[in-house]
Amino acid sequence: MYLQNLSETLFQRLLSERSKEKSERVILQVAIASFIIHLLLIGLVNFDIISLDEPSSLLKNPIAAIYTPFSFILVYEVYLLIYYLPKSTSIYVSKQYEIITLIIFRRLFKDLSSLNLTTNWFHNKNDLQFTFDLLTAIVLFYLIYLFHLHRLKIYKTVQQKNLNALKITKFVNTKKWIATALVPALVLISVFSLANWCMGVFQPNAHYAVSFKSINNIFFEQFFTILIIADVFLLLFSFFHTDNFNTVIRNSGFIISTILLRISFSVDGIVNNLLIITAVVFGLIIMIINNRFEMRLGIGNKNLFDNITNEGDNPID
Repeated sequence: MYLQNLSETLFQRLLSERSKEKSERVILQVAIASFIIHLLLIGLVNFDIISLDEPSSLLKNPIAAIYTPFSFILVYEVYLLIYYLPKSTSIYVSKQYEIITLIIFRRLFKDLSSLNLTTNWFHNKNDLQFTFDLLTAIVLFYLIYLFHLHRLKIYKTVQQKNLNALKITKFVNTKKWIATALVPALVLISVFSLANWCMGVFQPNAHYAVSFKSINNIFFEQFFTILIIADVFLLLFSFFHTDNFNTVIRNSGFIISTILLRISFSVDGIVNNLLIITAVVFGLIIMIINNRFEMRLGIGNKNLFDNITNEGDNPID
């Protein structure tokens, strides 16, 4: 009972609706302030008021200043991912896809600040990567639309509707424990990433600084690794309340999708883009097959219905 009360108290402090609204306001204020500060730093560097031996590309063009507030917005999106974890697995997975898409858009802002407009567009490595990212962003945006479309078509069966309430409550509490544990992990990784980011911007050649490429990925490399571990725990705990084949395959498929997203941070160029698209397409296909499985093979076909709530897809999601 004590642990249950402690879990609920921590959850309400960190992941309640009120906490979400407060976090949203704070992140918005920080994002605006960081954008202004970044613009000021770029101006000071360009007018030689601040002298740097070899300034980072983030301090050369005002367009690059968009990169900074976008990074804070991404951190808030990660918080939302954790926020939706206890409510719905499919929304939680869709948030992963939205985050990776926002990372691509952030990369586009960075690439725009150093774009080299020449007639040899397709022979320039940076310009070619910008083209790949541009196409990838469009494809991902459409794939996420399809994912949400099919997520809202998940059907409930009579069997699902009559699941043991106690088992459902226990599984939801497990989700809350995992989500609550992810919040301090998010904070620690964010602070570590910010420190490395600052070192990379002001002293890009220092031996302790991380390269710009690593700064672009470091937070998400580590956080997606933690997400994979959390996903495996969720899959294992889900066996306590359901052994439906399609549910197990769906949750396992989502883990594979997350792993592919994690691997994408360790590669460059078009391989990175292809891995990201493959991960989202795989998750989408898993969702579509799961929906058809529920619709065609679920118990009580005549009683299937679409009764989606704002909180999630179904009692065991």
